[in-house]
Amino acid sequence: MSNPLKKTMVYLGLADEEETYDEPVAETPARRERTAERTIEKAAPVTPLHRPAVVRQPTAGTVSEILTVHPKQYRDAQLIAENFRDGIPVIINLSQMSDADARRLIDFASGLSLGLYGRIERVTSKVFLLSPENVAISGDGTLAPADPEAAAFTQ
Repeated sequence: MSNPLKKTMVYLGLADEEETYDEPVAETPARRERTAERTIEKAAPVTPLHRPAVVRQPTAGTVSEILTVHPKQYRDAQLIAENFRDGIPVIINLSQMSDADARRLIDFASGLSLGLYGRIERVTSKVFLLSPENVAISGDGTLAPADPEAAAFTQ
């Protein structure tokens, strides 16, 4: 047994010591049984992941509320997330945040909207709209080219 690959396979339990890969081994009933037992022993129980039967979906009625948030710190993201999760459109005005925190908050909001099947749109260079799945937003969604701060949050 000078083959290092074979030694490693024997050590890991992937091969028997008497097995060689250079010469074919006759399949005997005892050998078949040992192989089947080894396979059964190594099989781990698998728990399938299913989407919950009751998925919390916002009602598809008219929008009766829109939340406007002027975050000053990144921890204000919790308020944004809780309201968006409840199906409330959220307008985020980042004018009172540093650029680094604002980028971080927009990254979080992008993941939040993606995870809950909503949309995120830029209204101005520092104002963003998070709209839930059941809210339709009309408009072309582009910035005016004369906006000098528009490049600050280009993704």
